[in-house]
Amino acid sequence: MLVPIGAGTCLDVEDTGRGPVVVLVHGWPVTALHWRHVIPALTQSGYRAVAIEARGLGENSTGSGDLSKATLAGEVLAVLDALGIGRFAVVGHDWGGTIAVLMAAQQPGRVAAVVVEEDVPPGIEVEATESETYPTWHLPLFQAPEGVAERLLAGRHDATVDAYLDGSAGPSGLDFDAQFAYMGAYAGDDHLKTTLALYRAEQADAQAVRRATRRRLQVPGLAVAGRFGRGRQVAEALSRSVSRVHAVVAADAGHYPAEQAPDTVNRALIPFLRAA
Repeated sequence: MLVPIGAGTCLDVEDTGRGPVVVLVHGWPVTALHWRHVIPALTQSGYRAVAIEARGLGENSTGSGDLSKATLAGEVLAVLDALGIGRFAVVGHDWGGTIAVLMAAQQPGRVAAVVVEEDVPPGIEVEATESETYPTWHLPLFQAPEGVAERLLAGRHDATVDAYLDGSAGPSGLDFDAQFAYMGAYAGDDHLKTTLALYRAEQADAQAVRRATRRRLQVPGLAVAGRFGRGRQVAEALSRSVSRVHAVVAADAGHYPAEQAPDTVNRALIPFLRAA
C-alpha cells in the first residue's frame, strides 16, 4: 500500500503480522522482494514486519526532492507516524543501513535496535574490504560530473543493474527470478536519474552520518554481512555508530545475505531482537 506523508510523497509499505514492530528498509538496486525470507521468520516469531520502500529505492514510492539519506530517514519516520507506530527495531540493507542509523539518530527514543546488512555508511572510515569480488566501479561512474553518467548510461540502466548484481552477489549469485525482477524495477531513465541522485548525495550523507555518530547511539546493533560482500567492514562501521554490536558473516553470501543465506541471517536476527 502507498502511505501519503505530504508534499506529494507516498511511500510503499508492506505491513504483515502482529507484535513488536520491525521496520525493514532495503537498499539499491533491490526491492522489498529482498525481505521475502525474513518477513515470514519475523511474523512466525511474533513480530510485526513493516517493509518500507524509501523514495528512490525500488519502483513504487513517489515524490520529489533531494535524496539525501537524512531526508529519506525523516520520510520513513513520517510513514511510521502515519501508521501510528511508536517504538520499533529497524533493519536496513545497503543504503537502507545508512537510513536506519540516521533514523536512530533523529529519534533515538523510538528505536529499540538497529540491524545493518551490508552497508558502510558514508563518513565512516574502515579498512579496505577483503573481498576480491565486491565491485567498486559503480561509485566513480555514478558520481561523475553531471551529464557524463547520463550520456553513458541512458537506455542502459537495466544492464548496469544486471552487471552490478552479478558482481556484488559473489560466486553463489542471486536467484534468477529475483535478479530479473530487480532489473525490471530499475529499468528506464527515470530510475537512472534517481540512482545517480542517491549516489551524488554522498557528501551530504557523510556529513549527516558524522554528526549523527559523533557520540555512539545507545542502542544495540547487529551487523549482517556476506564474506564475498563487505565482510568484517560492516561490524567495524556499525561499532562506530552504536554502543553494542553483534555480528554475523554469512560464509557463502555476497551483498545479499538475507536472500543468499536466509537461515544464517534469521538465526542471528530473531535472538538479537528478542534480547534487545
